[in-house]
Amino acid sequence: MKGAPTIDKILPEFLEYCGGRMLVAHNAVFDTGFIRAAAEQTGVPFNNPYLDTVALSRYVNPTLSSHKLDVLAKHYGLGDFNHHRACDDAEMLAMIFDKMVARLDEEGIHDVARMNYVMSEKTDPLKLKTYHQIILVKNQTGLKNLYKLVSDSYLKYFRRYPRILKTKLSEAREGLIIGSACESGELFRAVLDNKPDSEIDEIAGYYDYIEIQPISNNSFLIKEGTVADEESLRGINKKLVEIADRNGIPVVATCDAHYIEPDDEIFRRILLAGLKYKDADRYTRLFFRTTEEMLEEFSYFGEKRAYEFVVTNPRKIASMIENVRPIPKGTYNPHIEGAEKELTESCYELAHKLYGDPLPQIVAERLEKELKSIITCGFAVMYIIARKLVQNSQSKGYQVGSRGSVGSSFVATMSGITLVNPLPPHYRCPSCKHTDFSNPTGAKSGFDLPEMNCPECGAPMVRDGHDIPFETFLGFNGDKTPDIDLNFSGDVQSDAHKYTEVLFGEGHAFRAGTIGSLADKTAYGFAVKYLEDKGIMVNRAEIDRLVKGCVGVKRTTGQHPGGIIVVPDNFEVYDFCPVQHPADDAESSVITTHFEFKYLHDTILKLDILGHDIPTKYKRLEEYSDTSILDVPMTDPAVYKLFTSTEPIGVTPQQINSETGTLGLPEMGTRFIRGVLIQSQPNCFADLLQISGLTHGTQVWIGNSDELIKSGTCTIKDVIGCRDDIMLTLIHDYGLEKLTSFKIMEDVRKGRGLTEEYESVMREHGVPDWYIDSCKKIKYLFPKAHAAAYVMDALRLGWYKIYYPVAFYAAYFTAAPDGFNGLIVSGGLPAVSAEIQRISKLGKDASAKENETLDALSLVNECMMRGYRFLPVDYRKSDAHRFLPENGSIRMPFDSLPGVGSSAADSIAKARESGNVFSIEDLRTEAGVSKTVLEVLEDCGALSSLPKTDQISLF
Repeated sequence: MKGAPTIDKILPEFLEYCGGRMLVAHNAVFDTGFIRAAAEQTGVPFNNPYLDTVALSRYVNPTLSSHKLDVLAKHYGLGDFNHHRACDDAEMLAMIFDKMVARLDEEGIHDVARMNYVMSEKTDPLKLKTYHQIILVKNQTGLKNLYKLVSDSYLKYFRRYPRILKTKLSEAREGLIIGSACESGELFRAVLDNKPDSEIDEIAGYYDYIEIQPISNNSFLIKEGTVADEESLRGINKKLVEIADRNGIPVVATCDAHYIEPDDEIFRRILLAGLKYKDADRYTRLFFRTTEEMLEEFSYFGEKRAYEFVVTNPRKIASMIENVRPIPKGTYNPHIEGAEKELTESCYELAHKLYGDPLPQIVAERLEKELKSIITCGFAVMYIIARKLVQNSQSKGYQVGSRGSVGSSFVATMSGITLVNPLPPHYRCPSCKHTDFSNPTGAKSGFDLPEMNCPECGAPMVRDGHDIPFETFLGFNGDKTPDIDLNFSGDVQSDAHKYTEVLFGEGHAFRAGTIGSLADKTAYGFAVKYLEDKGIMVNRAEIDRLVKGCVGVKRTTGQHPGGIIVVPDNFEVYDFCPVQHPADDAESSVITTHFEFKYLHDTILKLDILGHDIPTKYKRLEEYSDTSILDVPMTDPAVYKLFTSTEPIGVTPQQINSETGTLGLPEMGTRFIRGVLIQSQPNCFADLLQISGLTHGTQVWIGNSDELIKSGTCTIKDVIGCRDDIMLTLIHDYGLEKLTSFKIMEDVRKGRGLTEEYESVMREHGVPDWYIDSCKKIKYLFPKAHAAAYVMDALRLGWYKIYYPVAFYAAYFTAAPDGFNGLIVSGGLPAVSAEIQRISKLGKDASAKENETLDALSLVNECMMRGYRFLPVDYRKSDAHRFLPENGSIRMPFDSLPGVGSSAADSIAKARESGNVFSIEDLRTEAGVSKTVLEVLEDCGALSSLPKTDQISLF
């Protein structure tokens, strides 16, 4: 393509260069007919449509922000031309194309195939113009293809919004039906831009049906001056019908509904205004029209054609769609070879180790019953996965806590998943394996049994068992999909997530996605702001109506705090759902399910690998005290006394502003729960189980059990605390049939109350009125196994609080430093007391951060009242993050100081370890921290051991 760049010269050479296979199109300035005629004149065969020079320019000229003809003409120095005059545009495009071809020649691109490759593969797709399309799924193949396309649109092609590349859509089109969409669609825009019929037909040919929409949908085009009037909009719809008829494509009338009723438009306006859309008040009428309304809307086509567009063709499209399920039926668990055998062997191995061989009948029967259900229903793999995750964490020195009802399963206990033992209260001898399940004292927890030496060998017997039915975990028939929820230390939680990929392979483990919707408070703010901006005065009832219409709308996406979904190795995630980054964050390394997990719950496995500070506290306690948390007794009387008195820690209630010694104990240290403890006066493990259940349930304590205890109707031991209590009480105390008792428990725990039939059965069996009334009030009940795990944690930490106080406080603040202020604490007890009083006086006006500080300082105050000191931050002795025991005191870390963040603390510690720091000046250079951080450290005396500079003073 050499010589004078004129249209007469370039066009024949271009056709020869392309082999007649491509039409160059830059904003459609070359008409197919024009090129075809030119081809005939030059004797070059013309076969095919076009090479898009806009896309080609994006590759050849990546630094340009615009690729219009006049911009490119200026860029290449080709002079002025009569822009928008077809023949002049065509001539200029030919000259521009010549320049681009010369550039491509330098890269070794000499043919059209390579041109197409660089355009489709190397041009940044995020810079391409976007259009709307409608994609319908015809069958399951199409559904999977759609899920792949949606996934790629979020993971690979996201820019402000997810995008689907047309080339990728073409590749994955099987099973999909493509509609031309609204005014933002490619076809509508081509008509609006008056593109040549040949190009419009080429665009239209891509679609399975062409859409036309009501005039009001596109009336904004009149306001912005794009079209003259409503008749012009009808003209565009008529043009679309003409195009469809010419190409044999069905026309479908759609209303692009965004809300149901016309009056609902106000909700959309409020939402758009709240999200700062400039055209929030645009009149749209995008409501869901009835068939009659749609026929009236398109009556200008005549009755017969309007019926075709509104009724006949939509039915035709609908008839093409098979019975498609967005999520497949059935349960799809991952497979681990030999899981059933491994689970069985591991359970019996530990059971024999604890209970001897042969096993006591009650142990053998429970183990056999559970294993049969678990293996028959295909749940063995879930237990093995959980077991492997726990073992992986323990190999790093971190215990794993259980939550939820997993502790209801004896198999979970024997496979090492949980420390909660669901068997009835019993004794077992660690020496000769003798067992005793007689429970002569009627204890509700094995920890409450009196001490006893083994009658066989005289060794002190272990007391265990909390009487938790298996049914609360796997259902009455043992076929309910289990949820195994585990608490991992934040130190190793990410390792546990990665370990799931090791177990199942890349592409088979994903974070469970969540959807964040508009909350009441935010919706109220949106509505009030909208009304204020418009100067509209309404009553409170109308505001409530507007808020209700906005609440629940999707606002963002996120990730479950620890949920990992596992896709079986013989499937892809696209068989179940698309995937994406949370909150549409293209920079995130996390990939989540596009659907909320609640929709996948009964289909694929979810592991709850949750982060929690208790395992971290355990790790630090073991390090600081050189003990094992597994050796902590669950029966120490002094520890139980903590829940009703401050005596075990040697302070008065007035000194710590608490009548209990439970500050810092998990789930037992809040003001509310301390009040419950004082009112109910627990003195054993079973009582604490009740309190844990009462305070974690909904409408279980306030207005229910608290009134029963106050009135003397019953004690803490008798009220309904946990869900399992209902089933066991009805069976053992009142003789109800097991299945009926189970169903009553399920209804009550879910807040469904009692049916007339169940209430009648309960009265027939002598269940008292107060018990029946209490069941009716309950909205949610906590599982006993979860309560047991919580109370065991509280007892362990309480034991350390009494016997290893410095280790306790150091471990606590290392794992949960929120609210700790090193500057205040450095001021000693007077400064701490003054800040506690200041925040306390604020009452409900205190900020969330101030309340957090109040909680932390209350525990600091208790520590100081017991005679233990917090040592100031010191460059030579402080850790970056850990509070360290030091000669009976606690050394504060760098990041305990306000203004010294986590990364700065790490940098300071790393610089110290390098051995290259001899002055404050060196520290700033080596650590790379800001002047402000150094000033904070200097002001509190942390850098007193360092000179300001390395320079030697002569004086």
